[in-house]
Amino acid sequence: MAVASAAHTEMGTTHRWHVRRRRQSDVRLTFTILIFTLLSQLGNAQANPASFSDVASKAMAAREANDVPSAIELYQQALKLDSQWPDGWWFLGSLQYGTGAYAAADNALSHYLDLTPNAAPALAMRGLCEFETAEYQSSLNDIQRALALGAANQPRNEKILRYHEALLLTRTGRFEDALRSYAFFARDDANDSNSELLLAVGLAGLRTPLLPKELKADQTELYIGVGKAAFDFMKGDKEIAREQFQRLFQRVPAVLNAHYLYGYLLYASDPEEAMVEFRNELAANPSNTAAEVMLAWIPLLQNDGSEALPYARKAVAEDPALPSAQLVLGRALSETGDTKGGLEHLEKTVQLQPDNLEVHLALAKAYSKSGRKEDARRERLLCLEMTKTKNDTASATHP
Repeated sequence: MAVASAAHTEMGTTHRWHVRRRRQSDVRLTFTILIFTLLSQLGNAQANPASFSDVASKAMAAREANDVPSAIELYQQALKLDSQWPDGWWFLGSLQYGTGAYAAADNALSHYLDLTPNAAPALAMRGLCEFETAEYQSSLNDIQRALALGAANQPRNEKILRYHEALLLTRTGRFEDALRSYAFFARDDANDSNSELLLAVGLAGLRTPLLPKELKADQTELYIGVGKAAFDFMKGDKEIAREQFQRLFQRVPAVLNAHYLYGYLLYASDPEEAMVEFRNELAANPSNTAAEVMLAWIPLLQNDGSEALPYARKAVAEDPALPSAQLVLGRALSETGDTKGGLEHLEKTVQLQPDNLEVHLALAKAYSKSGRKEDARRERLLCLEMTKTKNDTASATHP
């Protein structure tokens, strides 16, 4: 009995061992089958990847159906399959711009411009993206290049781009250039009551390198008033503008740069009266380098270097890095017989501002006076090329 019992026990143990082995074998077999199934499915997926044309078609269909989130996702998928698809980058950037995703749109438009470098609409839109992300110099560069390539051919686009160009010129300290840009809007009487535009003109006029949204609320009324006076002058309502400026001049404390602004507006038509205003500005603000430059510039236009010289010297002493100050001193010295000294300042100017036509004209004249004929010839040829480029740009902008 003991033997039988032991045998029975051994058989039972053996039976359980075989059962466990079969179960383990079944598990391994099931796992193996699963692995082969997954590998097979993966192989099939790799053998049949999503077709670029299918995804691109779906992206275009979503865009045409105004399903913007789906269109953006599908364009991104398509561009992963073909990163050299220009239209994909363009539509992706446009859609992202429309949703306010300006940094992402900037990136997409940059890819598009890598493939299509002179696309004016893309440059314009990227410039507007950069404006929103506070990349102001890059924004100005893109918008001005877009304008030069004809992006302003549609009136609505022109207004948007000209306005942003003027805002950016102000923000980057190019106040006179900004005022010239704002003159574009004086053609339309509907802008007379546009307080946002008048505020922006006032910022340029008072030489304040801010955007309208950056100005303190308690200063808004003053800047709108200044902008209105300047805007009326630009429109040709000079008597109304004069009365408004006179009221500004009576404010206490003095509104710095108000006399300068009025003088700047006057100097093309009445240089003598403009000089009075620039002197009035210096009486209120003796360190106004811009006024010193203009008091030198006006006599230089009349070939009177001796009157220009003291103002030019003071301007350079106050701000040696100001290109216009170096320019007027270079011209004043050249025209009063100090050609060598004049060339020194003119060459500094061209280093600071290589695209300034006025300095190249002055250099051509100064080189000629000093007997440097080849240098003078080079500058004259450069002036001709710059003038041609400027005329071509004007033709592209206003066909």
